[in-house]
Formats: sequence, C-alpha cells, structure tokens
Amino acid sequence: MILETQQLINSALVFISGVTGWFARELWNAVKELKQDLAKLREEMPKDYVMKEDYRRDIYEIKEYLSKIFDRLDNKADK
Repeated sequence: MILETQQLINSALVFISGVTGWFARELWNAVKELKQDLAKLREEMPKDYVMKEDYRRDIYEIKEYLSKIFDRLDNKADK
C-alpha cells in the first residue's frame, strides 16, 4: 500500500515536472520570437513612420518658406 502511494506521488511529480518544463520551453521560445520581432520592427519603423520632432522641424521649415513666398507676393502686388 505504501509502495503504491509512493509510486503515485512519483508519477504525479514526473507529470508535473514535464508539464512545467514544456510550459517553460514554450515561454522561452515566445520570448525569443518577441525579441526577433522587436528587432525587425526597430529596423522597419523608420522606413514607414516619421518621428514627431522631425515632422515638426520639417513643417516649420515649410511654413518659413511659404511665409517668404507670401511676403514676396505681397511686395509684388503693391508695386
């Protein structure tokens, strides 16, 4: 009777260890895939999106150019 109980406990521990090992391996693989996806995203993002500061700087330059053009047009219209 005691031997059967010990075998049952040992079998349960083996099963639990196996499930835990499988789960840990799945988590490990998921983390590796996430790291690869993040690295890929870091490479591709600058190609598709513009940083907010870059956008603001470019828009400011465009506004400056337009302001100069409008000033010249106003001066031409006055003459």
